[in-house]
Amino acid sequence: MSEPLPPAADSDAQLVARTLAGDDRAFDLLVIKYQRRIQRLIARMVRDVDLVEDIAQESFIRAYRALHQFRGDAQFYTWLYRIAVNTAKKTLLDLKHDPLLTEAALRPAGDDDETFQPGNEPIAEETPESLLAAREIAAAVQAALDALPDDLRQAVTLREIEGLSYEDIAAVMACPIGTVRSRIFRAREAISARVRPLLDRQTGKRW
Repeated sequence: MSEPLPPAADSDAQLVARTLAGDDRAFDLLVIKYQRRIQRLIARMVRDVDLVEDIAQESFIRAYRALHQFRGDAQFYTWLYRIAVNTAKKTLLDLKHDPLLTEAALRPAGDDDETFQPGNEPIAEETPESLLAAREIAAAVQAALDALPDDLRQAVTLREIEGLSYEDIAAVMACPIGTVRSRIFRAREAISARVRPLLDRQTGKRW
């Protein structure tokens, strides 16, 4: 009797309602729809890639148990992202892991992710000098991200890598939009200050 997954984005509310009415298959469809995005988010937050699947599974379990608390004030994926972020933080705190990983450090094989991979960005003229400069810049970006406080790193990761809006980031991080803008601005300034000296050496080149 269950209907296939509706194509419209606002169908999430329908699937939530069906799940709350006792149709567990509706929640399975939500898992299928968002599993890859949640795993990608977690993969950029944890250093131990072996934990990604476990944390993602725990995130969906928590979301299922808390589904009655979803009021529809935000989009479902924003609500789910917040659960995933909190689950990752709690897991890593319990395991005493360093929580965050930069995009440059995470190079998943075969991932069709469209986001920027510093070491894989094509360069117009791949001379040994340009390749070395690209590696230096990627390392500087990674070092700058690693040096950021957790709140700044999470905000700029959600914005620049996950592509979330300021409103969605505010919902995920449970803070005002103004705070999100401030964190992203400060993160970008810190990264720019670390990378600018390298860019200044590359006269006539755009990266």
